[in-house]
Amino acid sequence: MPELSPRRRMLVLAICCMSLFIVGLDNTIVNVALPSIQRDLHASVSGLQWTIDAYTLVLASLLMLSGSTGDRIGRRRTFRAGLVLFTLGSLLCSLAPGLGWLIGARMIQAVGGSMLNPVAMGIITNTFTEPRERARAIGVWGATVGVSMALGPVLGGLLTGSFGWPAIFWVNIPVGIAALVLAGRFVPESRAPHPRRVDPVGQVLVILLLASLTYGIIEAPGAGWTSLQTLACFGLALAALLGLLGYESRREEPLIELGFFRSVPFSGATVIAVCGFASLAGFLFLNTLYLQDVRDFSALRAGLYTLPMAVMTVLFAPISGRLVGSRGPRIPLLVAGATMTIGGLLLTGLSAGTPTWQLLLAYTVFGLGFGMLNSPITNTAVSGMPRSQAGVAAAVASTSRQVGQSLGVAVVGSVVTSAVHGSLRTGFVAASHAGWWIIACCGGAVFVLGILTTGRWAVGTAQRAAASMIPERTRTPITTP
Repeated sequence: MPELSPRRRMLVLAICCMSLFIVGLDNTIVNVALPSIQRDLHASVSGLQWTIDAYTLVLASLLMLSGSTGDRIGRRRTFRAGLVLFTLGSLLCSLAPGLGWLIGARMIQAVGGSMLNPVAMGIITNTFTEPRERARAIGVWGATVGVSMALGPVLGGLLTGSFGWPAIFWVNIPVGIAALVLAGRFVPESRAPHPRRVDPVGQVLVILLLASLTYGIIEAPGAGWTSLQTLACFGLALAALLGLLGYESRREEPLIELGFFRSVPFSGATVIAVCGFASLAGFLFLNTLYLQDVRDFSALRAGLYTLPMAVMTVLFAPISGRLVGSRGPRIPLLVAGATMTIGGLLLTGLSAGTPTWQLLLAYTVFGLGFGMLNSPITNTAVSGMPRSQAGVAAAVASTSRQVGQSLGVAVVGSVVTSAVHGSLRTGFVAASHAGWWIIACCGGAVFVLGILTTGRWAVGTAQRAAASMIPERTRTPITTP
């Protein structure tokens, strides 16, 4: 790809971040509209869980395939196809006449979204070739993830309160069309010189693993945690996992490059992403039901209550990016883990009359932590990886985020539903305490892993993993200062 001018490079970054913004926004904007969707479409709690998880589950399943597809057939071509599908899916979501139609449209959205995140990261890493400039671009990218997801509940509350729940999907349409036009005009085409071959067996095993695990967790409160259906789902997930590990380890060009995971920082970033985003997804899911079903807040008021979380994320996401570029990932990870833990702990004693100051304090502290989380995850995912495989490397981190969100909603929602005695309205508060403890524990895991994966020993494993796994023809790693 020819060298671009600084202005053109920044324009490419802005276009890529536009796509990331709407994909990230749709991870969280739906949460505040859930009670409205529940009333209008007569949905159960498990139906609400599927409204969120249908999106994150498909994203998680297809991100790695989409990253390698962009490397193979062209990143700009794949990127624009993703924008078309995502925009079309958003339109169909806004027109959905029933819950099944909405879940199906969410899946179309997710197919398009899977073509945007890893492919856009591949475009960025091949556009910004100077290490420091690339580190700053990745910092902006990571900040966009946090900002879009934090703004989701606020914007969702404003749109739902003013125009109804279909409006939360309207916002994607003009942004998607604008990004599509700009990408066709300003984003150069690029491909990997040696793209990976398609791995259909690995792809099917990934879908089987994530779908069976999520289905088993979400449906367990109704079917029973020890029922044949639940145990069969978990058994199928375990079999798919073992099959995936065995098959991918023998494949020359696997869907999932298991060699990446010999690096402790890379493996740690993957688990941190799962824990951190599970904590966020669980937090937003419980908070939405609490504010609107227990406190009788409107969607607009519930969205405005989360404004402190959004503000803190917007403020601290760029700070995290600068800290990662200058000091490494340890400080942002420790701050993120500590504050997300505190935010969850502040709500473990939640009651119907919890004072507003305590709620806002929890939102503020949790938002600070989430703002610090994304940049170190993204930076670790691409640092030291072959530039030609940037799409695949970035897809692993993006997949981990989506898996975390899927599991967060599934686990927290199902644990709380199982603990409810009586109606959801009267029994939710007491039942939610277990969910808030899970959220706090996920934050604690981020803190511990932040210590374990950023030391000298961990860095040494990353260097050895890179040396053993990168083929000679692609031995130009992505470096950061």
